[in-house]
Amino acid sequence: MSPRLETLRATQRLQFHKDFTLDDAVALVPYFASLGISHIYASPLLKARAGSMHGYDVVDPRVINPELGGEPALRRLVSALREKGMGLILDIVSNHMAVGGNDNPWWLDLLEWGRRSPYADFFDIQWHSPDPLLKGQLLLPFLSTDYGTVLQAGEIPLRFDPDHGVFYIEHYQHHFPINPGTYGPLLESDENPLLDELSKRFAALDQFPQAWERARQARAELVELVKDKSIMRAIELAMQRYDSTTPEGFDRLHHLLEAQHYRLASWRTAGDDINWRRFFDINELGGLRVERSNVFEATHGKIFELISEGLVDGLRIDHIDGLADPRGYCRKLRRRVNSLLAARPAGTELAHLPIFVEKILGPDESLRQDWGVDGTTGYEFMNQVSLLQHDPKGQEPLAELWSRISERTADFDQEVLEARDLVLHGTLAGDFENVAQSLLQVARSDLMSRDLTLGAIRRALLALVVNFPTYRTYISVCGRSAEDERFFQQAMQGARTMLSEADWQVLDYLQRWLGGESWRKLPRGKQRKLNKNACVRFQQLTSPVAAKSVEDTSFYRSAVLLSRNDVGFHPQHFSAPVQDFHDACLARIKAFPDNLLTTATHDHKRGEDTRTRLAVLSECAGWYGEQVERWRQLAVPLKGEENPISPGDELMLYQAMLGSWPLDMQEDEFENYAERLIKWQEKALREAKLQSSWSAANEPYERACREFLQNILLSPQGLALRQSLGATANRIATNGALNSLAQTLLRMTAPGVPDLYQGTEYWDFTLVDPDNRRPVDYADRQDALSQASTVSDLLGSWQNGRIKQALIHQVLNLRAGHSELFSRGDYVPLEVLGTHADKVMAFARVLDAEQAIVVVPRLCNELLGTAQTPFINAENWGDTRVVLPFADANRSWKGLFSDAVVTTDKELLLSAALEEFSVNLFIQTK
Repeated sequence: MSPRLETLRATQRLQFHKDFTLDDAVALVPYFASLGISHIYASPLLKARAGSMHGYDVVDPRVINPELGGEPALRRLVSALREKGMGLILDIVSNHMAVGGNDNPWWLDLLEWGRRSPYADFFDIQWHSPDPLLKGQLLLPFLSTDYGTVLQAGEIPLRFDPDHGVFYIEHYQHHFPINPGTYGPLLESDENPLLDELSKRFAALDQFPQAWERARQARAELVELVKDKSIMRAIELAMQRYDSTTPEGFDRLHHLLEAQHYRLASWRTAGDDINWRRFFDINELGGLRVERSNVFEATHGKIFELISEGLVDGLRIDHIDGLADPRGYCRKLRRRVNSLLAARPAGTELAHLPIFVEKILGPDESLRQDWGVDGTTGYEFMNQVSLLQHDPKGQEPLAELWSRISERTADFDQEVLEARDLVLHGTLAGDFENVAQSLLQVARSDLMSRDLTLGAIRRALLALVVNFPTYRTYISVCGRSAEDERFFQQAMQGARTMLSEADWQVLDYLQRWLGGESWRKLPRGKQRKLNKNACVRFQQLTSPVAAKSVEDTSFYRSAVLLSRNDVGFHPQHFSAPVQDFHDACLARIKAFPDNLLTTATHDHKRGEDTRTRLAVLSECAGWYGEQVERWRQLAVPLKGEENPISPGDELMLYQAMLGSWPLDMQEDEFENYAERLIKWQEKALREAKLQSSWSAANEPYERACREFLQNILLSPQGLALRQSLGATANRIATNGALNSLAQTLLRMTAPGVPDLYQGTEYWDFTLVDPDNRRPVDYADRQDALSQASTVSDLLGSWQNGRIKQALIHQVLNLRAGHSELFSRGDYVPLEVLGTHADKVMAFARVLDAEQAIVVVPRLCNELLGTAQTPFINAENWGDTRVVLPFADANRSWKGLFSDAVVTTDKELLLSAALEEFSVNLFIQTK
């Protein structure tokens, strides 16, 4: 009999793909269980595009991805988990599906039948585009270059599939079905009456309401007919007339395509002309209308089946802010999930199934408590820990260094404003125009506002979106909430400073239309519908604009300190006092005690230990500035004379190297390290959109940057700079490791559920994807966990990462023995006194008679000195001590890695608490 399913205690995020399948994970379940994990937290498992390395490009939500082993492999994994009492949390994609290509049956049916397709309302399409070229068609920006060019070159040929009786257009990996109602001219035949009769039946399809069924029958007959070689030959001859490399074929194929429910176009047209919602600006990911009941059930049917069968024990919702109504979706999902719990088999019973949302919270923004979810995926916690580990004294000198060298502003908010303007005029220009057009319709529906021009609306809307401080609002039938209003007014104030007073009246209208008044106050019918549509479109615009301008642009333009540039971070906020961390924990335990706590994800820009190492530079900014000046001198002969790397890109490269420099790197490892950095550099240059971009790669500049990087790491003339960079990285690595151990302990003991990203139980010096999704050496990790090691052993060989794994193992297993204490116990900030009080953060977790104390150092570069291990000598703490709040504080406390018991009377001396290990968790002993 399998052990009873454990309550959620700690998660292990795994990225599944063709090279790491569900069966690969089965063998690792005992290791994860030993480590102290209660739930595997899986990347999306539904059928994705072939070769997908992440699973977010779902093509069929009705089946488990065959590349991962399919449903049989999923059942094997769950069976292995159940043997250890472990559960499975599944990441699901509600916002979008993969489109284009030739593998999404719903999308292909939509292309074939247009608005008559049963899937026409699945995708978020604006069929009535103001573009006269579209005429109720869907814009398909998948061509490699301009339509006329590829047509003339014969690169979108007409094809026929005799096994299914279908015609289609082919363009590389893309497949564009031909509507059966336009088959008529393709099948006309004076020689074959049967084929000619079939041609007429296809041509008449549009006259019948059951066109799809009639087409199915006609196709079946066509499949039989073409078994006759003479008929097949006749079709082939007819298709030759559509050879677009000839003048006649060019016209015929063009007229055939004009009759379809779509318009083929260059990929470059998407930014301006797109008439359907994408995931951000990715043409291959089409937005879904999951707010519709039929779409909700169709896309979630398999998930609900897995839940009711007891195979899935929690959900993570990707990109919740992309949905039309996140609150409505979450509440509907909660009701639906709750209704399934009673059907679960014995041994998998759940009183509550947790639901987490991927939500990027803005400054001072909180997750809404009326959504019915258990919290976020924890990006905000990652930010809170980072702020704690940055020295505010370093902000000014680092900002001055960046501005002086790069000649760019150190004001990150200014970078964001410029990036938002760029995005709205570039890759999201079409999405912006759709919102402007929807607002114009609202204006035209009221006599009082019908004189507002499209130009004025565009100006006001642009200013409002550029200044929006959060991802989005959550407008309901009652209008904007008080929290929404606060953020909206911030945007209004910023917009007024950008606009002339002549446009302020338009802003006032937008304020009213975009949730400033309840929809219930509007007349029923067209006006209310137009207003609601404008609100939804506006909210689905501000979200991708925020993501593209901050995460995918500004983070690569500004490098005051790269450890403050990550998902969910706000680089303008450089550091924060201990009290801010305490306040965040107190708020979390009150509102979302089961919120996930993460410090590394599949989306992070830098690994969790890359960031903690770079944070050390905030403590020694002056010394770091001296190193930079020396490196710049050493770098002069390594730069090419043409297209030399810009000073800003050079400084960003140095930081990337310092953060990711492997510990004890050997000579034969530089080649591999250079390859990793080259991939990072290409992405960084193109995301910044300053010297290069994805849409217009500047190959000469990219080549110069690449050669500069290679000269540093691989050439003889780069030796001096290489050695200096390596020495600097090693100098801050020890303090960075101590920061990491503190971060790790905080993640496992603060209010919330600790989430461990794959492989990060060892040091994580990764860069942005795909670097952070590289294969994990689990064999070594399993071997390390099976070995008993003393504190001295772990510190002596700290570079191998086993010290971090040992900390995780100790704390998670201790947490398993005191699960209620850490999941529901009070959080009590503790006062620290003494010489180095500002270098310590401490808190207690208290539940009735159970009590625990957590002590971690911070900003310890001076205390650590030139130590070669991440350990602060006990005597360095002097009189620093933690004040204990317990009435009977004279008791014994047992810490980690040692049988030694610390006895205290009201105060806990750091010299005793951190005598053997520089972070500690104490549990009261009787």
